[in-house]
Amino acid sequence: MNKNFINFHILISHSPSCLNRDDMNMQKSAIFGGKRRVRISSQSLKRTMRKSAYYQQHLGESSIRTKRLGSLKEMLVSRLSGRVEPETIGKTLSLLTGKDLEPEVAVEGDAVAPWAIEEIAWFCDQVKSGMEQGLDEKGLAKQIKDQALAMRQALAKGLDIALSGRMATSGLLSDLGKVDGALAVAHVITTHTVDADIDWFTAVDDLQELGSGHLDTQEFSSGVFYRYASLNVSQLQENLGNAPREKALEIAAHVLHLMATVVPSAKQQSFAAHNLADIAMVSFSDLPISLANAFEDPVKASQGFMKPSVKALFDYWQGVHVGYGLDERCGSFAISQEPPAGVKHAKTLADLKQWVIANGEG
Repeated sequence: MNKNFINFHILISHSPSCLNRDDMNMQKSAIFGGKRRVRISSQSLKRTMRKSAYYQQHLGESSIRTKRLGSLKEMLVSRLSGRVEPETIGKTLSLLTGKDLEPEVAVEGDAVAPWAIEEIAWFCDQVKSGMEQGLDEKGLAKQIKDQALAMRQALAKGLDIALSGRMATSGLLSDLGKVDGALAVAHVITTHTVDADIDWFTAVDDLQELGSGHLDTQEFSSGVFYRYASLNVSQLQENLGNAPREKALEIAAHVLHLMATVVPSAKQQSFAAHNLADIAMVSFSDLPISLANAFEDPVKASQGFMKPSVKALFDYWQGVHVGYGLDERCGSFAISQEPPAGVKHAKTLADLKQWVIANGEG
């Protein structure tokens, strides 16, 4: 029987680094279980995923996120040159956003929004067709709404919008372009408490005889991080114009790969914390289930933090799985520790990805 939710549970140890900072240039953190944990925001992780080389290779071009509509129009005129007339692009963006883009002034939208080039090209085709038919804005909106399935299928070339969703507050996009996100991503937190260190660093001026050219500080730390995400399969299928489940499962396997391998780029030239996950666990379930509470009582170091973190994860999963009588299909890949009974053991990440593609069977 098909399960609608795919849960991703990742444990990844980062060597000393500062992967996500706040407006004070300090590491982002959160209080969980009454104790401070280092945090990586879900926005940071999702951006890292969609901007990665793996994403571009396997899932296509990521959306363009901007509120600078004038700059967006200029880019679209260049990217769609020979396919769509500049006037049609301007008219389409004006209708979609409810903003007048004709004057030669800087125009901004209400918020930073995701834009998929091929989806805009599809809207341009509809606007051109409507203009040729003499339709007003209301008639054009109806015509587009009648092609809702084709509109959703156009999002296949803007997959991260189908995954993360889109909200709009003005123009046709507020009525026609709203997308409920299929992928929920949690803020990443350490499984244990963290005492940050401070790095006093200098930039040496080769032409200065004494002292340094620059002196500053940077907070950093290391730790084992729990990453969690949940994919609503049916929502993803709907967002992609009723795509088959097989397509959604293929995308889910790529999400697994990204969750286990990508690392935010902040300060990486200074810290090079290019670490891969020690364990990736996936469950097919009837509901989204985070295992973050495995670490509500912070893990204590005993031969490092990873081994006790893995044990806490597996123990909590077993308690929830048995205690709630969950009907799940679970699989995991781990570098060093085998999973408990009831969890399929994959020897490699590639094997676990194939298991996901196979609908958690076999």
